[in-house]
Amino acid sequence: MEIKRSPFQGVLNILRFNRHFYVLGLFVLASFVGVFWFFKWSDILFVLVLLGFCYGLFMPLIVSGYVYDLSGFYRFDWLKKLNLDEQTSRIHLNIHAGFDETSYHLNELFPQANLHVFDFYNEKLHTEPAIIRARKVSLVFPNTQQIDTRLIPMTDQSVNTIFIIFAAHEIRAFEEKVTFLKECRRVCISGGNVVMVEHLRDLPNFLAFSVGFTHFFSRNTWLKAYKEAGFSSIQETKHTPFVSIFNCHL
Repeated sequence: MEIKRSPFQGVLNILRFNRHFYVLGLFVLASFVGVFWFFKWSDILFVLVLLGFCYGLFMPLIVSGYVYDLSGFYRFDWLKKLNLDEQTSRIHLNIHAGFDETSYHLNELFPQANLHVFDFYNEKLHTEPAIIRARKVSLVFPNTQQIDTRLIPMTDQSVNTIFIIFAAHEIRAFEEKVTFLKECRRVCISGGNVVMVEHLRDLPNFLAFSVGFTHFFSRNTWLKAYKEAGFSSIQETKHTPFVSIFNCHL
């Protein structure tokens, strides 16, 4: 099954999944404009606050359009640069948190591999409106299996590559991160790879998403989690200033 992304699908997804945020933001902005005209604040203060609101509302859309729609991320050139060893009878895992935009693409990129897709979404833990809406429109790869982050249902050293793309930040507790990564290490063969793609809680993502960057985790947090899980070889590359690709080689 060939999957083609529509123009500016990334931006449209942000608007659809976070519409509550934008509705509230526009309401607050309209209220501010009304208060300004009623109380006659200074023009400088009005312009500064107006620019701040517009920045907070529209900068995430601009950056999302750049990252998801214009940077070529979903052409997966960044993945090809990792030079993953590709042979027949290999087993790959793609693990997501309920919104799957990558499994069909990975299946096309690795046609000779056996791709297993796991979904660790937990409706009791993952209650944000955005992810609930995303699940309603997400493509479901055939035989996708629901799992718990504490147990990946594969035997020891049976998997060649694990992909975790824009999903791991949904694991909020540090201890659960470590447990999950230990499971990834357990099921990977010697010489296998764990490829994780994430936004980070850093300056570029703060400038892009303002307080929304707190939904992500810092580089130090991820490196600490990887090391506590037993990984020693961790390579980080950047796809745009806003996205980090961690490739852990066992």
